[in-house]
Amino acid sequence: MATAAPPMPISRDLVRLDARPLSKAAAIAEAAQLLAGAGCVEPGYAESMARREGTANTFLGHGVAIPHGMGADRGLVRRNGLAILQVREGVEWNPGQVAHLVIGIAAASDEHIAILRRLTRLLNEPARLQALFTTDDAEAIIAALSAEPGAAAPGRPAADLAERWDWVLDYPAGLHARPATRWVEAARGAGGRVQVRHGEQAADATALVGLLQLGLKAGDSVTVSAGTPAALARMRAAITGLSAQEKADAAQAARRAAAPARGWEPAGALVSVTGIGASPGLAIGRIHVLANAEAAVPDVPLPLAEGGARLEEAIRVTRARLRALEDDTARRLGPGEAAIFRAHAGLLEDPDLITTTCQLMVEGHGLAWSWHQAVERVAAGLAALGNPVLAGRAADLRDVGRRVLGQIDPSLAGGSLHDLPGGPVILVAEDLAPSDTAGLDPSRVIGLATATGGPTSHTAILARTLGLPALVAGGPGLLELKPGTEAVLDGATGRLHLSPGEADLASARAFLAAQHEQRAREAAQRAEPAATRDGHRIEVAANINLPDQAAFAIAQGAEGVGLMRTEFLFLERGDTPGEEDQYATYRAMLEALGGRRLIVRALDIGGDKQVPHLRLPVEANPFLGVRGARLLLRRPDLMEPQLRALYRAAAAGGPLSIMFPMVTSVPEVVALREACERIRAELEAPEVPVGIMVEVPAAAVQADALARHVDFFSIGTNDLTQYVLAIDRQNPELAAEADSLHPAVLRLIAQTVEAATRHGRWVGVCGGLAGEAFGAALLTGLGVAELSMTPRDIPGVKAVLRGATLPALRALAARAIACGTTAEVRELEAELDAMTRPAPQAAA
Repeated sequence: MATAAPPMPISRDLVRLDARPLSKAAAIAEAAQLLAGAGCVEPGYAESMARREGTANTFLGHGVAIPHGMGADRGLVRRNGLAILQVREGVEWNPGQVAHLVIGIAAASDEHIAILRRLTRLLNEPARLQALFTTDDAEAIIAALSAEPGAAAPGRPAADLAERWDWVLDYPAGLHARPATRWVEAARGAGGRVQVRHGEQAADATALVGLLQLGLKAGDSVTVSAGTPAALARMRAAITGLSAQEKADAAQAARRAAAPARGWEPAGALVSVTGIGASPGLAIGRIHVLANAEAAVPDVPLPLAEGGARLEEAIRVTRARLRALEDDTARRLGPGEAAIFRAHAGLLEDPDLITTTCQLMVEGHGLAWSWHQAVERVAAGLAALGNPVLAGRAADLRDVGRRVLGQIDPSLAGGSLHDLPGGPVILVAEDLAPSDTAGLDPSRVIGLATATGGPTSHTAILARTLGLPALVAGGPGLLELKPGTEAVLDGATGRLHLSPGEADLASARAFLAAQHEQRAREAAQRAEPAATRDGHRIEVAANINLPDQAAFAIAQGAEGVGLMRTEFLFLERGDTPGEEDQYATYRAMLEALGGRRLIVRALDIGGDKQVPHLRLPVEANPFLGVRGARLLLRRPDLMEPQLRALYRAAAAGGPLSIMFPMVTSVPEVVALREACERIRAELEAPEVPVGIMVEVPAAAVQADALARHVDFFSIGTNDLTQYVLAIDRQNPELAAEADSLHPAVLRLIAQTVEAATRHGRWVGVCGGLAGEAFGAALLTGLGVAELSMTPRDIPGVKAVLRGATLPALRALAARAIACGTTAEVRELEAELDAMTRPAPQAAA
């Protein structure tokens, strides 16, 4: 984007509060008189301002007008300046347009563009702008127009606001669009200015693009500042509340990347285009090359007021359509994928896009051209940061920009995706927009291959969710392929095999038939129990946070909830939920589950899950500090309301169990159970099972002693792996080595199960390993009775377990714990495949 011009000076003498001009002409004359009296302009400038009204509408919108002289009369300007009339009662500028803030501009060059930048930001802050219409403080108006929000003065760092908080970003993927959208939402609801600074670069926290342009990576230090303590507390809660989910998503992506790619192998030597596998599966069909439909955007100038109104309407319609797309995607694919389009809607609210578009229109350019240029400038800035995740967000921005452009001028909307040939095709394109991908008809498009893009892009995520095989980053040669060429696309290995012979086609069809049969079997049987071929039953449950997630989990085959993370009740708000709020949530969860078991984990705060409004002491190493059970025992004000709410929910009906996190010793368990029994007796509530998480080596080693005091164990493999291997799972350099299939971790799981079995206790696993098909198989072989996971993993895990026998899984698990390395353990996965997957049958 272009560098902003330096601020124009604003003198207190040029601000007139509660002005009462009788007409637009009188307001312009009064502003010109102020400018002339201050020595900014020659007397003839008033006439020039009046003539400008005859050639252009200077009403900017939202109660603001910016009268200024003709470009040819810049010689009448002695020095730059602004004259500001606050017209509380308003003055009609044009029919239907009432100005409350009249800003007369005297500029010898294009410095008025800097004023326009600040004004367009104010137009996106209606509450702040309305306050300026009635304020008795001239300095408030001057401050609003004098400085770029979040901008640094040349040669020195940006100034922080009154309340500040220093934080090290712990999102493994950095600040990308989805968490940044949550930051923006929190900032807009904070009731005052909020700024995020990294070094000398700062951004207004209500501006999504500005936040993304900071290019924040994991480990970067940032300063978040706000005008009030309450606003800062809200931001802290939103920012830190996202850490756990961001880390879980990154861990899942790392597991997927570490899994060996098993795809189809052609019998003969075929010409192939190789890219990066983005979505597994096999597609056999003819290639359709999607032409780059980007048309030249005409530059047709129009009055600023008309352009502003049309832009506002185009954005309003686009935002409404994105909401509809978000709702539709949530129903079909789930809320996680739908969040992509909430982030897209957030891009539309960014002031920089509106500002740049208005700047270009003021310079005399057309609306469509100005919007297109603004999008390209911001997108190019994101792509130039060298961060592949942010480069993907540049593609998202262009997608949103194209949607708005189509509303401004329908001839620029494109539409080549509506012109697909008959029959299913493998779609080849330079890249695809997420909204295009989400709207694809899988009966017509059976695979995707793009020349650019990456496996973490929103398009790749949607392709995986839709079950479309896809490869990305195939290179420009993809676009030169002959349309209609028959091909086999392997999304697991990232290869597009061209012109296969009959033998290869028969082999690919057999492979594909086996895949389809397996997926259909998983979908048809996901509601059925997970029982091995010899009848051993494993309970499969879901890890969720809130009642509205229960329906989706059940639809995926969950037999209950094995982990309700109650910390999200605290992380996603700026205060501590009381007993009544918690009771209502637990009751709603039990009702949503309809009699299925609910295991609620007591508040698990500490480590990477910090709640700012609790004002816990800062620790040098929070993972080894006061967290989980240690915190609960030290803070009865947190533990007791939660236990009261849980026992009240249990009394109201439904199978509820309570589970305590991060337990390390018998005295802790005894104290926790005593608190439970005291509160249960006070409420005359029924007894409920009480268990603990096994997340530290001490709990696994002492499982025999702990089993005498608990009803069940649930192993958290993510934390257990971290503590066993002494690897901080937030460390991006070591994250790939923090593998729960390490033999040391598996041996501690086996030790825990053996101790629990001696005392008649059952053991579940609610960590990431339970959601991996291979991991679930090994855990079952080790004697784990319950597996709780992300809902989407349930059908695949159930299918693998149904294909094996318990003796075979026990033998496989015994071999795994005897291995010396994680790599040796993972090599055993091929044996599980051979054990559980039927051999492909030739297609009829």
